[in-house]
Amino acid sequence: MAPNRYTGLFFLDEATALAAGHRPCAECRNADYKSFLALTGASGADELDERLNSERGRLHESELDELLDGAFVALGGQAWLVLGSALLRWTPGGYSERRPRFSGRVGVVTPPTSLRVLASGWNGSLPLIHPNRPA
Repeated sequence: MAPNRYTGLFFLDEATALAAGHRPCAECRNADYKSFLALTGASGADELDERLNSERGRLHESELDELLDGAFVALGGQAWLVLGSALLRWTPGGYSERRPRFSGRVGVVTPPTSLRVLASGWNGSLPLIHPNRPA
């Protein structure tokens, strides 16, 4: 990807993009980008992208009970979305399986910066989630 150029990345949903260490687009989602940026305390896109890039792809541990809806965790080599009392298994086409949320420590996929933004109540504190979800 060329510096200072549009990055054509598209994700299943916003929760997936945040878990992958990305932020809202400054061009097509400018208001969301500005509020996300303000909540991180970063001075601009370059600083925020550098921070997210340093956190991307690294699992950190947390109590599952303490994670907000919209966070992703890794279980058995699979990515799972935290949503209410359930965990939903991520697939490229949507969420394919539901299992009960449990107590215990888990590896968290969503970067700490994005978790703090969600905890602040940004965008209603629940990122956009693909409608394909198991009952």
